[in-house]
Amino acid sequence: MADAREKRIVTGPLTLEIGRFGAPLALGMALQTTFNLVDAYLIAKLPPSTVGAAVGAIGICDQVAALGTIISYGVSTAAGAMLSQRKGANDQLGVQNAAWQSMIVIAGLSLALGLFGGLGAGVIVRNIIGAKGSVADVATSYLRVSTAGSFTIYFLLQLTNVQRALGSSKTPVALLVVGNIINLALAILLMFGDGDAPPVLGWMRPVARVLHIPPLGMVGAAWASILARAIVLVPNVIILIRRFDVFPPKGKRAPDGEEIRRIVSIAWPSSAQFFLRIAAMLFVNSLVARFFTTENDQTASTAMGLVFRLDTMALFVAMGWGTAAQTFVGQNLGAEEKARAKKSGWITTAYDAVSNVLLVLAIFAYGEAILRVFDDEAGPVAIALQYLHIVAPSYLALGVGIVLGNAMAGAGATRTTFAIDAAVILAVQVPLCLVTAIVAAGSVHALFQCVAATNVVSALAYAAVYGRGTWMGAVARTR
Repeated sequence: MADAREKRIVTGPLTLEIGRFGAPLALGMALQTTFNLVDAYLIAKLPPSTVGAAVGAIGICDQVAALGTIISYGVSTAAGAMLSQRKGANDQLGVQNAAWQSMIVIAGLSLALGLFGGLGAGVIVRNIIGAKGSVADVATSYLRVSTAGSFTIYFLLQLTNVQRALGSSKTPVALLVVGNIINLALAILLMFGDGDAPPVLGWMRPVARVLHIPPLGMVGAAWASILARAIVLVPNVIILIRRFDVFPPKGKRAPDGEEIRRIVSIAWPSSAQFFLRIAAMLFVNSLVARFFTTENDQTASTAMGLVFRLDTMALFVAMGWGTAAQTFVGQNLGAEEKARAKKSGWITTAYDAVSNVLLVLAIFAYGEAILRVFDDEAGPVAIALQYLHIVAPSYLALGVGIVLGNAMAGAGATRTTFAIDAAVILAVQVPLCLVTAIVAAGSVHALFQCVAATNVVSALAYAAVYGRGTWMGAVARTR
């Protein structure tokens, strides 16, 4: 029965099957962001004297942590392309080898990136980002913990992406829901401990007293996310073993140099591509911190911490639809259905556009109320609303680039997608934002317009390249 469901990707009505398969993935990726949304909500309930610094700090930390996540996601993208194409070609041994070797790569990345972020947190926050004052102090402490335990999100993305590439979309979402429930309970327990907490959040205090857990504040939120993800990893591993049989037998689990090189050759452009995307967001945040804040007034940085939540929601929903596009393109190319593969990308882009229209409408209708859940200060909320009114409509264009890029990645054309993003970000966004920040010092309005314009340029570039179809020639690198 499971095999019959999975074959619908290459045989079923395309629009219906993409909707059926992609909607849970988009929801699942949205749920990924709720780990951070839960943290942001609870941080807003900390003592008033610490809220502003904490909100600004978590905005910085989440973007820095996202850099490592994106690097690992490149490996997951490469593995997904290889797995989906080999699944379409009914190559089970190839599926097992790609899945296992990609996990070896993820383990190596987890060690390297965890050490880099954990040991270099202070330099990253103060010297690279340019954060100041209490925001910098809080961000440094939080970042040390979150990056040291970031292996949990790397493996969670990898294991769920393997399931998606092989045709399962609902099970990963169900596990993410469970993970978010666990994260909420642990965050309340560790952030407020046996100390004072708002009445609605005091229900974990008896447990904290029994376990002698003191209030850990914002750092407790980092520990809660790490522990929740680690717990959810266990059923993911069991499902991969029992349902998909992706782990090779004993004796065939040693590192395979040729397969690892193949994974890396596809992964590095994808990692570099998304690294550039997040780095561009950090670049804008850094310009805001350097040109529009002072030691005593970090209102603009706090505002950027607020809007990052909604930016990330749009990005991750698009990545969910993009993962569906990658699976459909990969499996159909593996089954020698090129026309169906290409059409999959356009249909998935249309689904993401509908999702973004709904998100933008919600932002314009309820944006201020949403922002005030996380920070009720008038200054940061006013700047954040200004940002959203300018940038949110361009989420539609952002989604076009993300989905079509993932579709091309399904063929293994990650070098093409990296080239597009590098050209747009380095030749358009960086110089445009830098000049604007210098010329329009004192007003962030023009800087926000640069962000929106970059999203539109990216969408036009991706649509032009995808329409040509030459990217399908990259399939040979995944076999």
